[in-house]
Amino acid sequence: GWLLWSRSGYFPRRCPVAIHRLERTQIIERPRAEVFAFFADAFNLEKITPAFLNFRILTPPPIAMEPGTLIDYSLRLHGLPMRWRTRIEEFTPNERFVDVQLKGPYKLWHHTHTFEDHPKGTQMCDRVDYEIPFGPLGSLARALFVRRQLEQIFDHRVAVIDSFFAPK
Repeated sequence: GWLLWSRSGYFPRRCPVAIHRLERTQIIERPRAEVFAFFADAFNLEKITPAFLNFRILTPPPIAMEPGTLIDYSLRLHGLPMRWRTRIEEFTPNERFVDVQLKGPYKLWHHTHTFEDHPKGTQMCDRVDYEIPFGPLGSLARALFVRRQLEQIFDHRVAVIDSFFAPK
């Protein structure tokens, strides 16, 4: 909740939670096991993240992907250095995994990756449920730039993944 002012002073008020969703689905012309293995290697995240974020994984290799695994990152958002920590909440080989932010720029970050067979190879879906901190100021920031920036980051990922898995 946040505080509202009235003539009698400040009082707490619950405001509605603004959880947003970003989704991307892509068909990758490779077998599901190969596609899943690429995404299950946390260090490949550096390859598919836009350079302007200066994204680096700080957790030393190897990173065993399984429920409870913690992964630390550094990045720059709008020029500001930032640390990010995620925990793998769920990990089902060749099907799905879920990472959640424990520390970072969002109040909530819940990222589900799913992988399904498709006639052309593998259908990979990213679904991110997120919430911006700072109440109304966070909502304004999302409207002004956060939503667009997240879309740009995930559109970049789609393009890089298409290129990486392009038929050889």
